[in-house]
Amino acid sequence: MPRRHLRVTGAAEAPLRAALRDLRTALDVPGPFPPAALAEAERAATSPNPPQPVRDATDIPFFTLDPPTSLDLDQAMHLSRRAGGGYRVRYAIADVAAYVMPGGPLDVETHRRVTTFYFPDERVPLHPPVLSEGAASLLPDQTCPAVLWTIDLDADGRTVATEVTRAAVRSRAKLDYAGVQRAVDTGTAEEPVALLRDIGRLREQLETERGGISLNVPEQQITERDGQYVLDYRAPLPADGWNAQISLLTGMAAADLMLAAGTGILRTLPAAPDGAVGRLRRTAVALHIDWPHHVPYAQLIRSLNPRQPRHAAFLQECTTLLRGAGYTVFSGGTLPGLTVHSAVAAPYAHCTAPLRRLADRYASELCLSASAGTPPPEWVLTALPGLPKAMADGTRRANTVERECVDIVEAALLKDRIGETFDACVVDVKDHEPSIGTVQLTHPAVVARIAGGQTPLPLGERLRVRLTQADPGTAKVQFAPA
Repeated sequence: MPRRHLRVTGAAEAPLRAALRDLRTALDVPGPFPPAALAEAERAATSPNPPQPVRDATDIPFFTLDPPTSLDLDQAMHLSRRAGGGYRVRYAIADVAAYVMPGGPLDVETHRRVTTFYFPDERVPLHPPVLSEGAASLLPDQTCPAVLWTIDLDADGRTVATEVTRAAVRSRAKLDYAGVQRAVDTGTAEEPVALLRDIGRLREQLETERGGISLNVPEQQITERDGQYVLDYRAPLPADGWNAQISLLTGMAAADLMLAAGTGILRTLPAAPDGAVGRLRRTAVALHIDWPHHVPYAQLIRSLNPRQPRHAAFLQECTTLLRGAGYTVFSGGTLPGLTVHSAVAAPYAHCTAPLRRLADRYASELCLSASAGTPPPEWVLTALPGLPKAMADGTRRANTVERECVDIVEAALLKDRIGETFDACVVDVKDHEPSIGTVQLTHPAVVARIAGGQTPLPLGERLRVRLTQADPGTAKVQFAPA
């Protein structure tokens, strides 16, 4: 599921970059890897030890699809037509278990980190770069151990068969979204790439039918121009969505495999509470987005254009409905009460990003065992009960990182505008202090605290507000009624 994407450019000594460095220290974000973990990673990079057997799939011309500067490439794909109709999706996932010894120093450190932390100016990786951006990454022209998914689809894009095996793979090309979109649009894409559009659209249609929701969240980019910060959006391309559908397809297939086997780890999300949806409706009012009460949330999302700033800002706020997601483990054939991810509208599992997310390494092992009809490895079963808490703690820290980064970026954006007035809408009010609450600005798309008035704030109504504080160093933005 998407997170807010924030990217900052500018000199390392710029105030915003300095504030982000201070934030990493304040949040005790992991720093350098311990020497023992680094040493293990260095050894594994030259001599991976994937469990046997391993199929040779280096003859398949896989390609990766990521942002141009990405080096931690978890997935590679090859798409083809099946004889008699339908499609075959072959999806190679980095085989992290080939490089991490259970119980070893690197394993211990990854359980401490849990996830890769994303800051607007840099990222703090789950695995040492010698693995995550080197030996374990599915870089072009590099033979790597991988967990190879083969998913057969019918002519409507529905799954008819799934197989998961270990394999040695070799990507042929590192593609980016803009290049793929251009090649597909101009008709110059080779069939394995052109089929991404066909399969992606079919899967999007199936998502609509089952009531699922994909948030096309734009990337926010803040740049320094003439001493001032400017906020821009990079709207996702259709190719972004088609690529996401391949990952969703695999995550749904993983959940089905584990549920059938009776042991697994799912990514689950209950339906959003009424209060959260109500707050989102107030945000829609603030951004002048028409959301009639008879229109379901999923239908509204599909009607939005992430290239329009108001819609982009609303899609950013929609990510708050995903905050109740968690990890659910089960074993011994006893299935959990909640097996569905409400945004996917189906059982779903995280399994396609093991370089960046701890749980995915375990999901891959469980799916390999389920596909082969063999018991899962003991090290997986031993760790399974503790994974939900570890992932919850790591996700909570990642959410804090995201929230604090947004606050810093918004403070930097507004730091030279103290005293100015803005159009806003009151989206939240404190229960016992109705003169204190939260406002959503119409432009720029900022959400911040409001305080200082003598009368209760008009919840859900528009209000003219004055900026009273904007300090990137303290990540504080505050308004008062104008």
